[in-house]
Amino acid sequence: MANAQVILKEKIEGLGAEADVVKVRAGYARNFLIPQGKAFEASKSNLRHVAALKTSRAAREAEELVSFQELAVKISKIKPKFTLSTGQGGKAFGSVTNMDIHKELEAAGIVIDRHAIELEKPIKKSGKSEISVRLHPDVIATLVISVDAGDTKEEA
Repeated sequence: MANAQVILKEKIEGLGAEADVVKVRAGYARNFLIPQGKAFEASKSNLRHVAALKTSRAAREAEELVSFQELAVKISKIKPKFTLSTGQGGKAFGSVTNMDIHKELEAAGIVIDRHAIELEKPIKKSGKSEISVRLHPDVIATLVISVDAGDTKEEA
């Protein structure tokens, strides 16, 4: 199997970020990465341009970090409230999942990936809970949600 070394021009999920020199299958490089303008061949002359790409990468990452920090402040200010209906004995019907939290954040105007919400298991009890939202490897926002017990359903 033939491999080729390429220098990435932009961030590619699962492969690397810009200015990274990565080893990929020759066909992937020849048929997709290079024609799409996502990478160029890692020749001696092209390796000299890596420094310029690294400076643009550092600037982009610094901007992303600042924007994620601002987003973390916005997320920490939001206090979403959920209501779960309960039955006899205080048993909750349903739960609060990361999809519910994601919908509340979108309603507040914050658009993030729902997988960034780190919820180990759905919340089935009333009270306040702190949830971590991983926006960036270096930025983790803490979201405090409150779950209230709703109407008690009684058997007739």
